[in-house]
Amino acid sequence: MDPTDGGKVYGIDLSGKRVVIAGVANHRSLAWAIAKELHAAGARIVLTYANDRVKEMVEKLVGEIEECPLVECDVSSDESLDRAFGEIARHCEGRIDALVHSIAFAKREELEGAFTETSREGYHVALDVSAFSLLAMTKRAAPLMTGGGSIVTLSYLASQRAVRNYNVMGTAKAALEQIVRQLALELGRKNIRVNAISAGPVSTLSARGVSGFTSMLNDHSERAPLGRNITAKEVGTAGLFLCSDLSSGITAETIYVDAGFHSVI
Repeated sequence: MDPTDGGKVYGIDLSGKRVVIAGVANHRSLAWAIAKELHAAGARIVLTYANDRVKEMVEKLVGEIEECPLVECDVSSDESLDRAFGEIARHCEGRIDALVHSIAFAKREELEGAFTETSREGYHVALDVSAFSLLAMTKRAAPLMTGGGSIVTLSYLASQRAVRNYNVMGTAKAALEQIVRQLALELGRKNIRVNAISAGPVSTLSARGVSGFTSMLNDHSERAPLGRNITAKEVGTAGLFLCSDLSSGITAETIYVDAGFHSVI
């Protein structure tokens, strides 16, 4: 069997499942890698986008996914979130089975200078968009998970370690992982699982905004037990696993997909 053919080859059949994916920016996005795996497994996909600038790029991708609605959703606005999930509910006949949250943002200047120079506004923006947005989306998604479901977000090792130039995004990822645990506790009795994937560095649009990213890639490949960097597809298949019943007993976890880098010093 060729594992590049997607989920059904892995024995995972998500036919009839409805999945909302937030955070696709272009073909390199980890959210897009997850979307492709879920689609290959038979899931019905709804993609959200932040604004018209991103919409143009995402529209070029959705031709690869049949009947994939696009829904505008600015996670920094409660009004936009309410409109978006009202539209999602209509597209999905009032029920969704999974939410993939792959949203993170910090102002470029906050990722280039000294951490001590983080501005109050920059801190608020990073935490609001990169962490609180998971809580805000879950508030609206969970009532639609009438048969239980899975919520997956994307984190990074800077939640646990100090990473040069990652600055306030490390703070945001630490908050994000705490939100995962708290949501898992609150939603578990509703059979809704909440997990994070802590991915190793992959050359995405957002990652390239971190100063010194190329050096980060090189260091990772040299020190990781597997002796290489990961691929976006490996994050995609981890997302497929967490959205499927194969992970039915897993919640409140941060799963590392980083070639083992987190285990070495």
